[in-house]
Parts: sequence; structure tokens; C-alpha cells
Amino acid sequence: MRDLQNTKRLVIKVGTSTLTYDNGSLNLKRIEELARVIADINNSGKEVILVTSAAISVGTQRLGLLTRPFELTGKQAMSAVGQCQLMSIYDEFFRRYNQIIGQILITKDVVEDQQMHKNTTNTFNTLLQYNVIPVVNANDTISTEETTLDNDNLSAYVANIVKADLLIILTDIDGLYDRNPNLAGAKLISEVKEITETIYKNAGGAGTNRGTGGMETKLMAAEIAAQSQTKTIIVSGENPSLIYDVLSGKEIGTYFNL
Repeated sequence: MRDLQNTKRLVIKVGTSTLTYDNGSLNLKRIEELARVIADINNSGKEVILVTSAAISVGTQRLGLLTRPFELTGKQAMSAVGQCQLMSIYDEFFRRYNQIIGQILITKDVVEDQQMHKNTTNTFNTLLQYNVIPVVNANDTISTEETTLDNDNLSAYVANIVKADLLIILTDIDGLYDRNPNLAGAKLISEVKEITETIYKNAGGAGTNRGTGGMETKLMAAEIAAQSQTKTIIVSGENPSLIYDVLSGKEIGTYFNL
């Protein structure tokens, strides 16, 4: 058993492929389940921060486009449209469980600028004091190529900012494998104590055409999170109730004990 039962503050990151169907539309059933689980965990006395993807994908689908734009201005426009719909749906589902949420949009400047970092830290802590669940996304609407953050790394930086005990990354695969999981004989790696060049080599790129990250960015996130002694677990987001199993110490997914 993993010693995670005493986790007090956790960051949960959920990817686009987990939140949407193949056509880009939001998977409302899964989002509602995620809201229920997070609200219940919050009711138990733990502090939860949710880092969410999907704004660009949802905006693309909302405007009836067949593919995500490649140019920065197109991505910014899709993010502006998608963010409105995404937060509206989160707010509706969390309110069903009597839970208040607050939106925080972050660019890389927050990580690099000392004053912005301090202000953001204070905002997080104050929201948590008021029993509000912060819902975080990258501020793609105003970001430049230099300040754009993928949400795997964003979740790790958030874990550093709030000094989280645990980062849970929900994705479309049940953990890190020793090779391409589609190959015969591929084995799930239960625990990683050191991220080597070999592990990075086997990580691969983006898993779907709707997301921007893949296993490689999740490995980077685990290393970033470890800078604040935050443990990381990668687990399937197909069933949000698995978060309960993670917190109870069950050996599911891949645990990064760096």
C-alpha cells in the first residue's frame, strides 16, 4: 500500500481526451462524476485544486470547425469561446453538490515573475480558506508562444505554488508502461523512483489529436512537482472514482516517488 491516506492538499489534472468525446464534444457524464468525486473529497476535509484542459478543443467544436487551428491567434479565439462553456458546465455540476468554484487562468509569467508568483499563491490560499475549489487552466487567450504552458506542466507548477502533497494526473491511459502500451508484452510500471533517459525515450508524444501533451510532458510534470516534494500519480481518467482508490493507497496507475 502507498502511504497517501494522510494527503491534505492535492492537485488533480484532467486532460482534454478525458473530458471530451472523439468528436470534441464534452463528455458531460464524466465531468459530472469528476465534480461529484472532487466535491466529496473536499467535504472530507482535504483541499483540492483542479487543473483542467479542453478549452481550445471545446471552442473548436462549438464553432463547428473540423480541426483545431494551428496559428496562435486561432488557438486564442478557440480558447476564449471554449473557456466560457467549460466553466459554465463545471459551475453547474459543482453547484449540484453545494460546492463553490473559482477560476484561475495562468501563464508562464506567474511561474517566472516573483511578484506575480506571490500574488497567485495568496489567491490560491485565500480561496482554499473560503472552502472554494480553484479551477485552473492555462490562459491561452492572452498567451504568446513564449508564455504558453501545456497543462501537464501547469499542474506541476500549481502543485509547487500551493505546496501540494500529491498531484494526480488523469489521462486516457492507466499509467506509464515500459514500452508502447499497444505492443505485446508491454507492462505497467507501478512505481518510478528515478526518471531516466530510457523512460523518456519510451514515453512518446501526444496521445490524441484533441490534446497537446503525452506521456513525455507527464514525466516532466512529475519532475517539476518533485521540486516541492509533491508526489505524482498518473492514472486513468475514465472512471473518476479511481481517485478514491489513489487516496486510499491502492497500487493503481504509476506512482512517482522521486
